[in-house]
Amino acid sequence: MRLRQAIPLVLSACAAFPVFSQTPGTDTRTRIADPRFRTLQTTNADNFMGMPVVRLGSEDRMLISFDELGDDISYLQYRLLHCNSDWTRSSLVESEYLDGFNVADITDYAFSSNTYVHYVNYRIEVPNADMRPLKSGNYLLQVFPQDNPEELVLQTRFCVSENTVAVAGEATSRTDRGLNTEWQQVNLTVNPGEFQIRSPFTDIVLIVSQNGHPDRTRTLTHPQQIKGRTLVYEHCPDLIFPAGNEYRRFETVRADYPGMNVDSVKFIGRNYHAWVHTDRPRAESSYIYDLTQNGRFKIDEYNATDPDLGADYITVHFELKHPEIMNADVFVDGNFAYDSFSDANRMRFDPASRSYRLDIPLKQGSYNYQYVAVPRKDPKVSDPAIFEGNKFETGNEYQVYVYLREPGTRADRLIGTAQLFSR
Repeated sequence: MRLRQAIPLVLSACAAFPVFSQTPGTDTRTRIADPRFRTLQTTNADNFMGMPVVRLGSEDRMLISFDELGDDISYLQYRLLHCNSDWTRSSLVESEYLDGFNVADITDYAFSSNTYVHYVNYRIEVPNADMRPLKSGNYLLQVFPQDNPEELVLQTRFCVSENTVAVAGEATSRTDRGLNTEWQQVNLTVNPGEFQIRSPFTDIVLIVSQNGHPDRTRTLTHPQQIKGRTLVYEHCPDLIFPAGNEYRRFETVRADYPGMNVDSVKFIGRNYHAWVHTDRPRAESSYIYDLTQNGRFKIDEYNATDPDLGADYITVHFELKHPEIMNADVFVDGNFAYDSFSDANRMRFDPASRSYRLDIPLKQGSYNYQYVAVPRKDPKVSDPAIFEGNKFETGNEYQVYVYLREPGTRADRLIGTAQLFSR
């Protein structure tokens, strides 16, 4: 295990940090349920920009990392739940989808080093010697205290793929709604090769997600047509997406010097604060090229040999110049908020400055973000277009998942994936 000694605790007030909390139960979204825990990341151990997918039976590893604020470790365990394509629990029992016991201790942890805000960093790699998935599909990893398995600390999603079908396609601004307007269209083919699909029109579920965001995810239950044995998804209305705009970016790699898109930094009270440059709506502005991380964030600290342990927590101040919207709430969105909307990332309107503001503690690093409006009458739908616009040139990432759902089976199999880019 990684063990390092931390300096005495300086900032211990957990209440000063945001909480992404939901009542544990049937909710299978990636989320944190305990306010002591922060900075949950789930990435392919060998490819930070890859999809959250490992190949069944391969040496691929998913890396799950998170922090607990404070000086003391907690005795934590984790389990894996097998889910269908829609992230509802499958009917498989643990012995059917796992090799090993479905409860394991988290033994890889280390203390932060030379930080004002003290924390313990935990890491889990899956598969491992204690737990190896036997079936393809969707998996939900849940973390809980050793003495209370029913008390959820956090949970995160990842997938295991058989890669038995070949997925190819493109994301283009040549759409059935016009050429080079505000839309992008995904066209796909699924070639099963030697793999047998008994009834392609009823047994295949195709899911396409723009930048991995749940609000920009589409599900297709049958192909547009079949050519030979190849499933074709072309000219599908459900695969036309608003183009959006490049994510905004900022960096807090240094606490003592303003990084990218940061106006100023200052030490106040017990930790550093960083003020992001005041943002303005881009919907009516011309497109500006940028190469982003498609919503991701990466922990980094310029002087640390291990940023997971050497990066500090900085209070980041956001400001968006925009008149108050009466029938919607405004949020700062990105992977760091787990693509969810709660009080933690909700902005407040300041009448004096006629702008929306948010202060949120974030671990040092490079962040992608955007502003979204969520109608109060329909809080399940988020819309970034009012602030960000829709520019056909935007470089979006489209994640494709192909599931097999055969009659009489008790779980969906993930038989193929692909990662497409609109550039």
